[in-house]
Amino acid sequence: MRENELSVIQRDGKTLLLAMDHGLEHGPTDFEPVPETVDPETVFDVATHDAVTGMAVQKGIAETYYPSYEDEVALVAKLNGTTNLRMGEPTSPTNMSVDYAVELGADAVGYTLYPGSNHEPEMFAEFREIQERAREYDLPVVLWSYPRGQGVKNDTKDDTIAYAARIGLELGADAVKIKSPGSQEAMEWATRAAGEVDVLLSGGSKVDERAFLRSVRETLDAGGSGLAVGRNVWQREDPERMLDALERVIFEGAAPEAALGRQIA
Repeated sequence: MRENELSVIQRDGKTLLLAMDHGLEHGPTDFEPVPETVDPETVFDVATHDAVTGMAVQKGIAETYYPSYEDEVALVAKLNGTTNLRMGEPTSPTNMSVDYAVELGADAVGYTLYPGSNHEPEMFAEFREIQERAREYDLPVVLWSYPRGQGVKNDTKDDTIAYAARIGLELGADAVKIKSPGSQEAMEWATRAAGEVDVLLSGGSKVDERAFLRSVRETLDAGGSGLAVGRNVWQREDPERMLDALERVIFEGAAPEAALGRQIA
């Protein structure tokens, strides 16, 4: 891990990235449960919470909204993305360069990789260029490592998740975002496989508060460094309440039930 660089999106060595690339990846339907979140300013306001160490967004959102928040929010510029409208083997084309991310004031860059896709060779080549260019700027690189495609039968199998984490180490990422394999033991194997690379839990779809916070606690206890979360925060009617709880779990070491206190729904 390149600690000096990664510290710009950390607090006390832990990470809580608020992600809002869903408008491109999933479409506006992700904002329907809390309609005001379709306005990026609403989510940027949420990202000013002390628990949030960085916000991951696509180019257009960064261009339009980040200038108003640059003093309050660290920017993780997502350099690639795709829609869920296309069919075929998973791929995620680059839509922003590292140089342009630097112009926008990015504190880190992010890239989504689909190991196992037939497009893996092209994505590896893209990531190589991004990783090496980011090194020239001392920018940390966060890899969204999501095995998908014809060669992947179960994308949350223990060994598949450990493989996803290991790819982050092998390709030179500073942090790797992976899905939950479903148990602390399996996550421990994934964090060991990642070596010195920080492992971040993918927040995934909105679930019960207790279940979500337990998965975060398990990740931390397994050696992970935090998470990158979207819907499990801003799809809630009271996102600040969830961030308060996450702050207690991630930065104060609290148990999920204690973090939620008497406010459990």
